[in-house]
Amino acid sequence: MGRLGERFAALRARGERALIPFVTAGDPDLGVTEALIPALVEAGADAVEIGVPFSDPLAEGPTIQRASERALRSGTSLRRVLQLVGALRSRVDVPLVLMGYANPFFSMGEEAFAKAARAAGVDGLIVVDLPPEEGESLFAVARREGIDPILLAAPTTTPERLAMLAARTRGFLYYVSLTGVTGARAELSRGIEDAIRGVRTASDVPVCVGFGVSTPEHAARIAEFADGVVVGSALIDRLEAAPTAADAVERAAAFVASLKAPLRR
Repeated sequence: MGRLGERFAALRARGERALIPFVTAGDPDLGVTEALIPALVEAGADAVEIGVPFSDPLAEGPTIQRASERALRSGTSLRRVLQLVGALRSRVDVPLVLMGYANPFFSMGEEAFAKAARAAGVDGLIVVDLPPEEGESLFAVARREGIDPILLAAPTTTPERLAMLAARTRGFLYYVSLTGVTGARAELSRGIEDAIRGVRTASDVPVCVGFGVSTPEHAARIAEFADGVVVGSALIDRLEAAPTAADAVERAAAFVASLKAPLRR
């Protein structure tokens, strides 16, 4: 069992839910990201999704699009993100998950990427634009290196496909709560709870809900039926609005602490 499996097992034993913040690596530069991630862990993050910036992030709304643009301007690349994970690995003990788009991983080469990711200490991989049928080669290489390929489901996923995704995913199943791009929302989409029940009939894999989650109240509601909460755009909004890097880290950590509090109940 890898770090993700161990973390979810420990949380379930305590009756606790996972908080997984998302940050774009290199936004505004890798030095800030290296300071930010340990602060989020200290504030209560149970795992961290580290976004690999990409020039055409088709699933992202304006907030994460801007974050990717800033990161790319600062010279962030997949190889530099892996170096960042390696530098962080001795400082944080929570799972670190890379989230990105297929092109950079394929450009580096499946074997080369998977081996470098394992050496750096990556625990999981989410490839937003790569369905399991097309990604089996990359995902198989990742599994051999001890990296969990994390699959995504959505409100449009059929029950049959949901069962397949629940069986094939590793670490957890990422349930996209809405049809559309990432971005903070005032209200959660309806029907999420019923969809999670559908996953439960097929598998006991942990399910984490993301896209649109933006408040502690959202987190508390999701905690009633899911194993974890993923928060990205609402966190990056706070980073973007901060006047200095130090303020950004402080504000982000305070926000993560507020989101984690209801997940401990």
